[in-house]
Amino acid sequence: MENFIPDMYQKSIYDINYKALKEKGIKCILFDLDNTMVPLTISIPDREIKDLFSELELLGFKIIILSNSSKSRVEPFKEKLNVDSSFHSKKPFKAKYKKIMTLYHFKDNEIACIGDQLLTDVLGANRMGFFSILVNPISDNDLFGTKINRIFERRIFKKLGKQGLFTIGEYYE
Repeated sequence: MENFIPDMYQKSIYDINYKALKEKGIKCILFDLDNTMVPLTISIPDREIKDLFSELELLGFKIIILSNSSKSRVEPFKEKLNVDSSFHSKKPFKAKYKKIMTLYHFKDNEIACIGDQLLTDVLGANRMGFFSILVNPISDNDLFGTKINRIFERRIFKKLGKQGLFTIGEYYE
């Protein structure tokens, strides 16, 4: 169950204290795309995301969009935000995470992963020893596979809550 507990839990990507991440030694941030950065129905980044990514760049972070979505879904965000990306990442499996570490020469304690799902984003990050950050999903609109994951996720949240390990809505850094 410990692999499902995020290191940080915040309402959204806009509520995260990125300066605190920098102080922890984080150099690279892996952002999930769907329902973390934008709802599924949005196909290009808005001004708010562009401003956030510009601010993160000024702080010196390497930003990578790490998504299980297709190249055609991820590519417009990569181009408009001028960041690197990984599509069809097969989170929570380790292959793409390892590839990123090798390509960019980051250590596990220098990477933070931000996402809205326990079974992909948090589990994948925790299995790699990365700093995991869970945010609330932006929308209830999910792909079919994610809807299935959400069923299991609710059960895990319930178990974690009973054990006093995690409570939805109780945000922490």
